[in-house]
Amino acid sequence: MNSWLAAAAVYRHPRVIAILFLGFSSGLPLALTGQTLSLWLKDEGLSLTAIGLFAAVGTPYALKFLWAPIMDKAWIPGLSVALGRRRSWLIVTQFLLIVAMLALGFSGPSSNIGLTAVLALGVAFASASQDIVIDAYRVEILEERQFAAGAAAIVFGYRVGMLVSGAGALYLASVMAWPMVYAAMAVLVLVGVATVLLNPEPAVAETAETSAREREIEDWLAARPHLTGPLGAALAWLYIAVVCPFAEFMGRPAWVAILLFVIFYKFGDSLAGVMTFPFLDDIGFSKIDIANVAKVFGFAATLAGLALGGALMAGVGLYRSLWICGILQLVSNLMFAVQAMVGADIALLALTIGLENLAGGMGTAVFVAYLSSLCNVAYTATQYALLSSFMVVARTWLSSSGGALAEWLDWIGFFLLTTGAAVPGLILLWWLGRAGMAARPGGRADTRFQTSGGPET
Repeated sequence: MNSWLAAAAVYRHPRVIAILFLGFSSGLPLALTGQTLSLWLKDEGLSLTAIGLFAAVGTPYALKFLWAPIMDKAWIPGLSVALGRRRSWLIVTQFLLIVAMLALGFSGPSSNIGLTAVLALGVAFASASQDIVIDAYRVEILEERQFAAGAAAIVFGYRVGMLVSGAGALYLASVMAWPMVYAAMAVLVLVGVATVLLNPEPAVAETAETSAREREIEDWLAARPHLTGPLGAALAWLYIAVVCPFAEFMGRPAWVAILLFVIFYKFGDSLAGVMTFPFLDDIGFSKIDIANVAKVFGFAATLAGLALGGALMAGVGLYRSLWICGILQLVSNLMFAVQAMVGADIALLALTIGLENLAGGMGTAVFVAYLSSLCNVAYTATQYALLSSFMVVARTWLSSSGGALAEWLDWIGFFLLTTGAAVPGLILLWWLGRAGMAARPGGRADTRFQTSGGPET
């Protein structure tokens, strides 16, 4: 009993609690440019096609690796001296997030849809930038023994943030105008600001890895004597930090198939998700119904799914877990087609949302583990940023056609199509498993997929 209490005590550590609140700050903006925004746009009378195109405002989440090296290395004059590099970047991104959210709330989408789109893109950019710094801060501020607790804390905080800007925003929208709803959400960003100001700048010690990286840069420059001065140093840094992770990954067998699998594994889920709120509103559910079932109950189902996903991997291995979760995600999309046939039945909605969020939570836990398994230990941060960016492609660019498809097919046909959209990912999973490829690179245990069990370890 005492050992369990001692293990649980790590969650009371101030730095783990800080990560919990930063997770909240990270998750808060997502729904405000996603499902919550889609419902507001429907209230404003926009077509489903236009609403679907707004999924593309999540593009910064898919491209954040492009500016991540700058935020990782650059100092902000004056502010970084006072707060430190990580905390100064966090304060700047949070300030930009507050301004962008306020501006988005007062953009008037019915009369100026272009401005609304630009400001939604601004919220997504500030949010993606904040995520870059939070990920680095989390790793650097925690001790190794706190990593697991920190991961659990940030996921929980993230989900709470999404719940507040999802269900919370819908509750508010039932009693006040949408601009005031977005203003209230902007005020909640101050939770993250206070967390940054009340916690220390991480002290990053010199490590063997950073020393090796510096020697690699020196060797690269020594082999190119014509590159001198700041230009040579900048080119060397870009080569090591950006080119090498790409080159290492592209040197693996079947790397194109792996990237396609990363894009398509959750494509059906993403395509359905962008139209979920407009669909529920269209068939007769109230904002309170949607908030209670789709967000509050769905939140609990997602947390259960995250826990089940971890347990599933421990029991049957990564490969089989990907299959099980992929099939569950497909079935959950089919449930929405059943909901479209039945109409506004609250009991069926609970079943539909429960299965969808349970499957989504399980799939997220397993898929994040899969992405982590693909990272070479020499380039973990960069390769994970790249892979997670490819994962976002399905949620942004590919799913932006969801509204047009829904108008063309009707709701039943649309959700049958999203069910079919889950199939390419499963085909790629079968091919990768059959080929015995796709897992960890050299430097870790070889984890080729096995069709007879979990990955080799």
